[in-house]
Amino acid sequence: MNITHPESLIFWTVIVFVVLFILLRKFAWKPILSAVNNRESKIEEALEAAKKAREEMENLQADNEKMLAEARAERDAMLKEAREIKDKIIADAKEAAATQGAAILEQAKAEIESEKKSALVELKTEVANISLEIAQKVVKEELSDEAKQLKQVEKMLNEVTLN
Repeated sequence: MNITHPESLIFWTVIVFVVLFILLRKFAWKPILSAVNNRESKIEEALEAAKKAREEMENLQADNEKMLAEARAERDAMLKEAREIKDKIIADAKEAAATQGAAILEQAKAEIESEKKSALVELKTEVANISLEIAQKVVKEELSDEAKQLKQVEKMLNEVTLN
């Protein structure tokens, strides 16, 4: 059997493979398997950690949604309260303005009435003064002549009736 022939090459290849397989099994198989097992356990741990992280994120999202809902409800309550306060302030201001307007209107009416009475008194005084001046002028005219005076006296006596 010649070592260089193709038939013997197959033989030697098989022998080398078997020896290599035995050596690998004895020295490399356990470290490779332990490395694969370690890698598998690390992957499982990482998957478990990712699952826990996902659950925590979901819990955090749920908490955030809950907090957002509470904040929105609180904001809505504050806005409602602010609207109520605004409406009350506006109503109070309108009421105060109406009251103040009525008071000013009453004061203006009283002032107008006072001015009106004052003007009437002044007008009456003026009319009386003018009437006196006219009467003085008429009497002066009528009494300037003695014959007219006598005639006037007789006229007045005839108008007066005695009981």
